[in-house]
This record gives sequence, structure tokens and C-alpha cells, in this order.
Amino acid sequence: MTRAESAKNYFLQGYNCSQAVMLAFADASGADAETLKAVALPMGGGMGRLRQTCGGVSGAAMCLGLLFPALGKNEIYALVQELVKRFTERNGSYQCGELLSGVGVKTDASPNAEARTDAYYKKRPCPDLVYDAAEILETLCKERGRL
Repeated sequence: MTRAESAKNYFLQGYNCSQAVMLAFADASGADAETLKAVALPMGGGMGRLRQTCGGVSGAAMCLGLLFPALGKNEIYALVQELVKRFTERNGSYQCGELLSGVGVKTDASPNAEARTDAYYKKRPCPDLVYDAAEILETLCKERGRL
């Protein structure tokens, strides 16, 4: 199973988008799964369901920090910007609200997460967005000799 498939699978198991990506890279990050779940929890739904930056992208960006701890600010910022550029090229945006509304999903920003039902998964692009974020992250890491 690829890391992208693993991230999608974590999302389908009920983890939020950010947690799903981070958990797919747990073995390479040096952090334990419980810590990654806790750190990523607030980033779901575009940061606390505010529908800002896609949680999958946020999780991937946080993974970059864990996977490349020796990089300086300018280098890590450039890497994050490349991640966002590639994600946007694939999906048209990196903003959660835009990604959801683009497929006709109401962008509720209440703090109450929706129940994970079959209907929830059918109407949302999130499993595929999580997949894309993880796949792009893995590609960036491989290009830089990290994985």
C-alpha cells in the first residue's frame, strides 16, 4: 500500500484529513502515532472546520517540518509553497471551503463535525484530496532523497 493509499484509508477510518496524512508518514517522521493524532487534530476541516487551508495540505506541511528538520525557514517555506502549488494544480485550490463548494458541498463552519456516514463520504472529495496531499508529499520527499 502506498502512503497516499494509507492516508486515504486513515481518512475512511474516521481520522480527519490532517491526521490521515500525518499518520501515513508516522514511520518516517520519528514521532509516535498518538502525538501525530493530537497535533493534527485541530487542523481538520481547514483548521478547526473554519474551511481555510485543506487539512490534508496542513498535515503534509507539518510532515515536511518533521521530515526535514535541518532546513532553515526559507528552505522549508519554499518546500511548503511547492507542495501547495502542486496540490492547487491538481485540485484548483488548496482552500477547504473552495474545494468543498466546488463540488456542491455546503461549507458549514460550525465547530461540530459531521457524522461519518456513507452519504458523507459520497458527497465529499476529501478522501481523494487526502490521497493527493500524501502523494505530493511523498514525491517531494523522494525528489530530495528523504524517502
